[in-house]
Amino acid sequence: MSAIAANLQAVRARIAQAARAAGRSPDSVTLLAVSKTKPLDDVLAAVAAGQLAFGENYVQEGVEKVLATAVDRRLDWHFIGPLQSNKTRAVAEHFSWVHSVDRRKIAERLSEQRPAGLPPLNVCVQVNVSGEASKSGCRPDEAQALCQAVADLPGLRLRGLMAIPEPVDDPVLQRLPFRRLRELADQIRAAGLPLDTLSIGMTHDLEAAIAEGATIVRVGTAIFGERDYT
Repeated sequence: MSAIAANLQAVRARIAQAARAAGRSPDSVTLLAVSKTKPLDDVLAAVAAGQLAFGENYVQEGVEKVLATAVDRRLDWHFIGPLQSNKTRAVAEHFSWVHSVDRRKIAERLSEQRPAGLPPLNVCVQVNVSGEASKSGCRPDEAQALCQAVADLPGLRLRGLMAIPEPVDDPVLQRLPFRRLRELADQIRAAGLPLDTLSIGMTHDLEAAIAEGATIVRVGTAIFGERDYT
């Protein structure tokens, strides 16, 4: 068994244990393997171990991997990084999900640029739940209007909310921003918008996220190892 296969097995076990502890089915949580900065061989090793959903943060790198693996139609590629308006076309043309829509202009460009022959682009609205100046995401009080805008645009399918809270070590404190996002999703759902996705939780806090309702956890380091950004 490769190291990546062993790591995937360990992460899946963590997810299953956290889901059962929360009274949920492990199948209710999708593992998104975050492969940013990692070589294509690592992605292929993960695919060989049964992993089919991958997340990328950088447009050019992500598109290269999408194209390199296009022969395998089982793979599901998610764009999860900050998205500038000059990069929307490549994302609209090559990915099946975008988790990081934080303003109406980005949603409108993705809608205009989604090829007619492809299924609607699955969209999560990113919310800055911790209020950090350095983080992307709309304010919580802007989320419902942005979700409505996404739902109204052709070529897009509103799926849910995404957040990257400020990292903390205390499991109790980890749950608080996730709970705020879940309550916000409940509020938006009550207003009649069809949200079915909470994209929250990473290597260090996936248990807290699952306890608060995560349906997608975005895990990179625990699968592929530490990243070298040099």
